Amino acid sequence: MHIRDILAHRHPSFSFEFFPPKTAAGAEDLYRTIVELEAFQPSFVSVTYGAGGSTREMTHDLVVRIKQSTGIPPIPHLTCVGHTEPQIEEILHRYAAAGVCNILALRGDPPRDWPDYDWSDCDFRHAADLVRFIRKFNESGAHPDPRGFGIGVAGFPEGHPATPNRLLELDHLKAKVDAGADYICTQLFFDNHDFFDFRDRCRLRGIEIPVIAGVMPVTSLSGMGRMAELAAGARFPAKLLRALDRAKGGPDAVEKVGIHYAAQQCAELLDHEVDGIHFYTLNKSKATREIYANLGLAAIG
Repeated sequence: MHIRDILAHRHPSFSFEFFPPKTAAGAEDLYRTIVELEAFQPSFVSVTYGAGGSTREMTHDLVVRIKQSTGIPPIPHLTCVGHTEPQIEEILHRYAAAGVCNILALRGDPPRDWPDYDWSDCDFRHAADLVRFIRKFNESGAHPDPRGFGIGVAGFPEGHPATPNRLLELDHLKAKVDAGADYICTQLFFDNHDFFDFRDRCRLRGIEIPVIAGVMPVTSLSGMGRMAELAAGARFPAKLLRALDRAKGGPDAVEKVGIHYAAQQCAELLDHEVDGIHFYTLNKSKATREIYANLGLAAIG
């Protein structure tokens, strides 16, 4: 199902993100998680993508398995890093042949073992270049859906770490939208004011496509440290830090605090008519299931 139909069918949308595991056992564990969360009828699920070859294949395999064995529309991530135009075209043909209807187009980051990666040598230097190429593929009629792939792009409520100039950051986002993006999915954030301000600035800049809020509950102190590392610039509000401090580092207490805080975040987002909420699940179902319960959103069946 094309993302335009998905977002029109259910407002707000609810969706989940997974990453492809590295082992067969991990793949089966993840598939059980996906089956558990399927009962909540997510609008779609997205699958992350790395620059390494094996990761790319695992993303493709997981996306196709979700497509063939569940009723959930899968949205694979696709990045600029390390790709030529013919490689991207081949990937798009494979997804189109499998009936996949949507792509999340990202610039991506080079792996740490590619320290000398040269963006100036790339066919795709910016996410807008990738969006433009996918739109060109759509216009060629190579996809079974006459509209081609629906295209998502990333947004950064707390600011893009590589673009401290917030006015220039919005110019880059507008370029992705003008190139043909259908929706924006944001990086994780912990203060809803950052999201509301980002959404307002998008509208003022003439960006009218849906903006889906990315939410990741804190479930451990070590996990929070990894969030700070991976989502460079992630801002942890004092309110959240005080609540975690009261937990005194106890794993169960920290998890409860994180889930409660995320549920409050989601409730406020829903009250302010968010277009959708995208849960970064870390391939686990417990936190997402409990947030759904706290919001009064029941599983089906």
